[in-house]
Amino acid sequence: MNRKKIIRVLAAVAILVVIVIYIKFFTSNTQLAKDEFVEIPTGSTYEDVEKILSPLVKNMDDFEFIAKLRKYPENVKAGRFLIKKGMSAFQQVAAMRRNVPVKLAFNNQERLENLVERLSSQIEPDTTELLATFRNPEFLRKNGFTDETVFAMFLPNTYEVYWNISAEKFRGRMLDEYNKFWTKERIAKAGELNLTPVQVIALASIVHKESVKKSERPTIAGVYLNRLKQGTPLQADPTVIYAVKLKNNDFNQVIKRVTGNYLNVDSPYNTYKYEGIPPGPIAMPDVDAIDAVLNPEKHDYIYFCASVEKFGYHVFATTYEQHQVNAKKYADWLNAQGIN
Repeated sequence: MNRKKIIRVLAAVAILVVIVIYIKFFTSNTQLAKDEFVEIPTGSTYEDVEKILSPLVKNMDDFEFIAKLRKYPENVKAGRFLIKKGMSAFQQVAAMRRNVPVKLAFNNQERLENLVERLSSQIEPDTTELLATFRNPEFLRKNGFTDETVFAMFLPNTYEVYWNISAEKFRGRMLDEYNKFWTKERIAKAGELNLTPVQVIALASIVHKESVKKSERPTIAGVYLNRLKQGTPLQADPTVIYAVKLKNNDFNQVIKRVTGNYLNVDSPYNTYKYEGIPPGPIAMPDVDAIDAVLNPEKHDYIYFCASVEKFGYHVFATTYEQHQVNAKKYADWLNAQGIN
């Protein structure tokens, strides 16, 4: 073979190599209608990754070629990764090295069991692992919580965390957020009320349940604080509802009206039977409700009842007689609506 032929063959081979490299490195290797996240569990092998990616990747041979070239099989990472529509094999392998944080959000949870269900739908640890971690006896003792009060540690918000965060690290993050929230100013305000931070949150959970109207939450908080000062039971209907659900182990139960038989349920959460603040929160209060307790409206009200004239709001009273008039109006309205 003469020199010219050799050059032509080499050039053809070079062109072929360039084409192959271009196809493998730069052309689309996805079969996606839109960008998608994939989650790689902790401890996954390269073979596990291939199984997870196979529905999204057009040509796994191309992906494997680049993966081995970049030593990915020996360095598989757990986490949440974004595979974009139109990515090449080279870009896909690069994407599998970039763990994308989750914007984890929770609020309005009624108890710890509900919270862990919400969390496990957003991060890797499952409900059993999360619940056991949050109720770890050593952790509770060290940080002054109990099984009933540890729920107070979780402040509703949106947090940026990695999907594969461990249950212990997530717990530590929540404790840090809790400690940041309880500034010297807030702790001082709680002390002026003769309440601990956990008691403030427990009381705030009642205020939260009583009204969604931010403007009247400081007024409601003031009523309950007035009752505590007098040594009068809180007599908060939301605590009775919680006590009934807890006794029946049914938090899907819908109770629209608190009647006499409910008031007799024997539970430390029933503030008609037991004085003081319940053993723990009956819900996850908004920060707004917590600050309403810390900054209550100063007044002489001892009673309040749902308004039948301004729905969603309440009417307040300083005397039992006045309260009876308000309560009868509300009871008559409930009866007229057929709410039992």
